[in-house]
Amino acid sequence: MTKAPESSNILDLFKLDGKTALVTGAAQGIGFEIAKALGEAGAKVTIADMNPAVGEAAASSIGAAFEPLNVTDPAAVRTLAQKLDALDILVNNAGIVRNVPSEDISNADWEVVMSVNVNGVFWCCREFGKKMLDARKGSIISTSSMSGMISNHPQPQSGYNASKAAVIHLTRSLAGEWAGRGVRVNSVAPGYTATPMTILGLETPEWRETWLKETPMGRLAEPREIAPAVVYLASDASSFVTGHTLVVDGGYTVW
Repeated sequence: MTKAPESSNILDLFKLDGKTALVTGAAQGIGFEIAKALGEAGAKVTIADMNPAVGEAAASSIGAAFEPLNVTDPAAVRTLAQKLDALDILVNNAGIVRNVPSEDISNADWEVVMSVNVNGVFWCCREFGKKMLDARKGSIISTSSMSGMISNHPQPQSGYNASKAAVIHLTRSLAGEWAGRGVRVNSVAPGYTATPMTILGLETPEWRETWLKETPMGRLAEPREIAPAVVYLASDASSFVTGHTLVVDGGYTVW
């Protein structure tokens, strides 16, 4: 089982000195800011991403390592897990969306969303989780979404919503299964965040008006505003937190 932290200094509890972290889908956007924040908190960070050119540049800019990884390939995930030394923090951030009406979505589009957003999260939890279970310590944080709790509108995205709901329940399931073996499993659920994907959506006037009007704080989050929630869940400051989804949505889900 996990142990209570030894330090009683509140600031010390947030430090990640001496810990190793892997962040998937971290070449840009929220994932990059998470990787940067974990490094600033003291962790030795590896960025894992499908895009080597962008990923290597991103890693170099923050003093992190880079590993190419397609999270939808369970063999590739297993190979990387075997290659890396012991891992303290895993952040499952890789994800995609397809905004297609449900009656028109192709099999391929549905399957790729599930493959990245659900299967990819599980493959990483399974393979990197084995290392944590062997060490009897570790923290896994997955990027879910407020879309796993509500049905967004006016854009159609039933597959994305369903996939993020699956991540939230997978988080609960693994947390209960692994808590007694020293591994905590949580997720962060961002609201609308100024990533390239969301900024593109703002170009549709109806989407922009609805997204901003229905967010009580009246704006998008900046990617760097999501990262501190991950640092908290990765650190000893959250030593008694597992199976939780921390919502960072500007109040969207309160209405």
